[in-house]
Amino acid sequence: MKQLSTILIIVCFICILFLYQTYSMDEVKVWNDFILTVKKGEFTEDMIRPHFESLRKSNMDIIIKMMKNKSLWDELESPPEIVRDENLINYLTPLTFENKKTTYCFTFIIEEERWYLRHIETIFIRLDKISSLPTSEFPDISEYQKSWAREEIYWSEQIKLFNFLSKERGKEFAYEWVKNEIGSGEGYLLGAKTWVPFVQPKKAFILYLCWEQANLRGSNVILEKLDEKEAIVRIRPIYIDLYLKSTHLKQQISWEDYVNIFFTIWQERAETAGWQLDFKTGEYLIGFYFKNDR
Repeated sequence: MKQLSTILIIVCFICILFLYQTYSMDEVKVWNDFILTVKKGEFTEDMIRPHFESLRKSNMDIIIKMMKNKSLWDELESPPEIVRDENLINYLTPLTFENKKTTYCFTFIIEEERWYLRHIETIFIRLDKISSLPTSEFPDISEYQKSWAREEIYWSEQIKLFNFLSKERGKEFAYEWVKNEIGSGEGYLLGAKTWVPFVQPKKAFILYLCWEQANLRGSNVILEKLDEKEAIVRIRPIYIDLYLKSTHLKQQISWEDYVNIFFTIWQERAETAGWQLDFKTGEYLIGFYFKNDR
């Protein structure tokens, strides 16, 4: 009897091991099939099952970049980290785009023994690694990723409201709302005066702008010049990056209106602080040129 029990335990163990290996092989096969399909240029939009239909294009845009970027293939053919939960399989792999290496998470869904790409993301929170419960500790992401997430959530809501006001009351009214509610020149200047009380208000405004954009918003900021008559600040705002890299914003608002919202906000703030402001723009970098003729 004891010998029979031992045999049954061994058989069960072998079956579990076999099932585990088959399960793992299926996951590897899905990834290899996907990579081969992309490499051959045969990936099509009907292979995507996005969370929302509006996200189909943004996922396809990344696939198209992968198809065109031959330097990615060594990275793509390296074994990714695999995280599976029932019919969802996630593959985490570092990829280099525009000379910057970032870990991408490719999420697939298995339906009727076929794989479909669900989503591609560079911001993901490893909440699958929460320790035993109860716990007050949760895995975090980088400061830049948190800044990006905050800005994306905030501006997505503001753009929806801007579009609603434009439709209901006209675009001129919507821009006045931007000046008074988002621009909030008096409130912004008050923040500069009270949080940077060590210099005159005009200088405090410029210094506060640099600190707020760099440390609260997560943008890249360079202060090039600051005196009583002139200030030069160069910023690569997350605000601009959001539009260039997020498909959903392109679907909601034109580039012209989006950029004009940014300019309207800063013109209102600069004027309230007693500065005249001109901009010089590149694809990402915006030069703020402040003059004080008073």
